[in-house]
Parts: sequence; C-alpha cells; structure tokens
Amino acid sequence: MPQPNAPKLIAGNANPPLANAIARRMTMHRGVHTGLVDARVERFNDGEIFVEVFENVRGEDMFIIQPTSNPANDNLMELLIISDALRRSSAGRITAVIPYFGYARQDRRTKARTPISAKLVANMLVGAGIERVLTMDLHATQIQGFFDIPVDNLYAAPIFALDIKTQFKDNLDELMVVSPDVGGVSRARELAKRIGCPLSIVDKRRERAGEVAEMTVIGSVKDKICLIVDDMCDTAGTLCKAVDLLIEHGAKEVHSYISHGVLSGPAVGRVTASQMKSLVITDTIAPTQAVLDAPNIRIVPTAPIFAQAILNTWNGTSVSSLFDLDTLGPIYEGLYSQD
Repeated sequence: MPQPNAPKLIAGNANPPLANAIARRMTMHRGVHTGLVDARVERFNDGEIFVEVFENVRGEDMFIIQPTSNPANDNLMELLIISDALRRSSAGRITAVIPYFGYARQDRRTKARTPISAKLVANMLVGAGIERVLTMDLHATQIQGFFDIPVDNLYAAPIFALDIKTQFKDNLDELMVVSPDVGGVSRARELAKRIGCPLSIVDKRRERAGEVAEMTVIGSVKDKICLIVDDMCDTAGTLCKAVDLLIEHGAKEVHSYISHGVLSGPAVGRVTASQMKSLVITDTIAPTQAVLDAPNIRIVPTAPIFAQAILNTWNGTSVSSLFDLDTLGPIYEGLYSQD
C-alpha cells in the first residue's frame, strides 16, 4: 500500500498544549514541518458539539490527539465526532491518540446491575470509525481486549526511570519502589527492575468505595527514599495516607510517580499539605493552574514518546521498541542526562 506523504494530526479541546508539543516533536524528528490540521471544534448554544475540518484529508493517515479526561463526556464526544467527520471526509486511516483513557476504572462488573463502561467506550470508538488506538498506562491492561482493532499501550515507567536516574543519581542505593496496593504490584515491579531497587507494598482494605479502612506496609522501608508508583491519582486521599504510613515506618522521605494526574476536588491542597517531597505526573491530562502553582508537583513530558510512537505507527515499525531505555533515551536527550 502506498504510504501517504506525512502523518496528519488533529486535536480536540482536551489538551491543546500536548497536541502542539507532539507536533513540534514530530517536526524535530522528521526535519519537516508538522502542524495540526486546521479545524474548529465548537459548541452550539445548547452544548452540542460541532466539528468542521478545513483541509483536505482524503486518503490521509490521520491521528486524533484527545485524552478523555475531565470533562470526560464532552471530551469523549469530541473524539467521536472528529472521527466521524474524518471518516465522512474519506480519511485513509484514523488513529485515536488517547493519552489518558477515561472510564478505564469501570473495566468489570464489581456488583450486580453495574455497567462495564470501558467496553461500551471501546464499542463507541470503533463505531465512530477509529481503526487503531494509541494510549498510555491503561488502568487495566485487559481493556486492550475490549477492542477488535489494534491497541498500543505505552508505559510511563521508562520515562520515570530516566527521571529517577537523573534526580536520585547520588542516592540510587537508598531507593525503594512502593506499590500503593496489591493490584499495582506488576507496574511497580517493572519500574523497580528498570532502576535496580527493591519493592515494597502498601496493602489497603476498603469498607466501601473511596474509603480506606486499614493500611499495612509489607516490607521494610526504614531509612529508605520511597517512590510510590501508580497509574492515576484522583482525590489524593489514599496517596497521602500511604505517605504518612511510610514515614511512620521509618522512611527517610517519600516521592510519588503517577502516570495520570487526575487531581480532582481537594487533591492539590492535600498534596501540598502532605509530607510528600514531590509528586511527579505526566502531561497526559492538561494541568490546571493550581497544579502548575503547587510547589511539590512536577510534570514530565510525554510528547517525545507519543511523537515517536505516531511516527512508528505511520511507518509500520515497532512501537514496543520505545519501552527500551536504549531507544527512549535519545528521544529524551536534552531533558535527562544520559551519563
């Protein structure tokens, strides 16, 4: 099949800074200007979404950059309607780049008469004409099986490993990776392997959703610099309790590495007032001004890895190669020391 002249990017209103950063990175990688397709994504007075694409996209390889973060329903509908507009404009292939995949927490029926919303969203995306999905750190990896189209799930762990090796290069032997629950052990173990440090677990028991009844530390964290690793932080209540518990058990200091900074409600205030030295998040979700102003919240960029993943998808080359630090390191050259 003949390859189009260039991949084309289009973005909704969920995270314009990330979309522009991806376009700039692709320009750097290719040495050819890559911009966002000229389009408008607006709302009628009653809140309905309207999309108009001003450029010819017939036969083009299109990439829609749109996380389905808060407001999740509006951003999801924008993604679906943009895809429909591209499909009706005879786009060659449509890939949804969803840095943060909303509704991922509803991936199974935990009680009678409850939905599996993640599967419903998958059906809607396919029905809108999307032929491939590119995302990062799905809350549950089995969501990839909800789709009958290819799904590439990137990981923040390699980016975090680069950051940790730079930030803690003089204290690597004091580090301890901590999983905030048993379900996140595989994610924490992956990062621990990359930086060569031990693993501990905070075991939590819930009496009801959103309320933690009891927390226990499995493993010794005394005199360690603890790095809590998780895929998302919503209200930060449980995260801050875990930080307090680790300090009580003798941890020297606690930092957190979270892929998606949802940070809703009182989250930023809790993080700022906590004993946490730093909370490191990615820019998959557009940060609010409160997040940007928080003294102990730091944001690492995902544009380099998404830009390269888009180019690899367009070229038909491996996306999983980006999980290797030897491949990812040069992409982030200039941001992190490669000593």
